[in-house]
Amino acid sequence: MQALKSNLAQASGLIIASPEYAHGISGPMKNALDWLVSGVEFPYKPIMLVNTSPRASHALNALIEVITTMSGDIIESASVTVPLLSSELDADGIVENREISAVLSNGLKEFCQRIEAKR
Repeated sequence: MQALKSNLAQASGLIIASPEYAHGISGPMKNALDWLVSGVEFPYKPIMLVNTSPRASHALNALIEVITTMSGDIIESASVTVPLLSSELDADGIVENREISAVLSNGLKEFCQRIEAKR
């Protein structure tokens, strides 16, 4: 937990991609967020959300609610949804897929621009 807090304190922003489990946030992801609730590292940190399945809206909505409650700064214009469920794409396949890589690249550019603007 201390390493997570230390790394987050040093980070300019946070990218979160969380799987949906039983129509909600997975247990490990929820636990990680719970560990950060009382700390000073998370509030107002710029956050990009990556949803890897267009039909996984329950976890995404729950994640938005939790992060908002924790005072995270979700950069909506940088947050993306990409269709990776059942695609069987590995990292190289994602990069080679022009549609998916363009969506991710555009989101990352927006995320970095928003971080730079806050400095």
